Amino acid sequence: MTVTVTLYDIPLQRIDGENSSLSGYRGKVLLVVNVASKCGLTPQYEGLETLYQDKRAQGLEVLGFPANNFGGQEPGSDAEISEFCTLKFDVHFPMFSKISVLGQDQHPLYAQLVAQQPAATGDGPFREKLKTYGINPANRSDVLWNFEKFLIGRDGAVKGRFSPDIAADDSRLLAAIDAELAQA
Repeated sequence: MTVTVTLYDIPLQRIDGENSSLSGYRGKVLLVVNVASKCGLTPQYEGLETLYQDKRAQGLEVLGFPANNFGGQEPGSDAEISEFCTLKFDVHFPMFSKISVLGQDQHPLYAQLVAQQPAATGDGPFREKLKTYGINPANRSDVLWNFEKFLIGRDGAVKGRFSPDIAADDSRLLAAIDAELAQA
């Protein structure tokens, strides 16, 4: 008998060290984002917080997962990351402990996210921009950079994946979120 592990079953840890999982978010629409404090895209924290505040009452949860996979842009401890997010961007959306989003030590959450949605909307221009810096990821399904976004529907399935440079107010992302929020 094969036991299927859902996204809700994967053990996680909150940024404060508390053991957790996504099970407490069952029935909500989730936007899972790998974040970093020292990235050119770090100002996206502001837009993500605005999105969270604007759509939380409708059932959206923005979930931040710090990762240091790209250019060493998230070197801090969980405590340092938490303090940075609070003081610099007044982040109130849930933050989780630092994880790896690609490679041999890829967290099981990200392994499942990528398996369910191997391609990201709008990644072409950002992929080309990274090439100008000598960065050319070999595997097209790998998370491309910090602030890539995975949209999970109320049913726990990945409904979309968005390039790191697609900001929280991008019409493509908002349309996908609104479509999922409209689901019963």
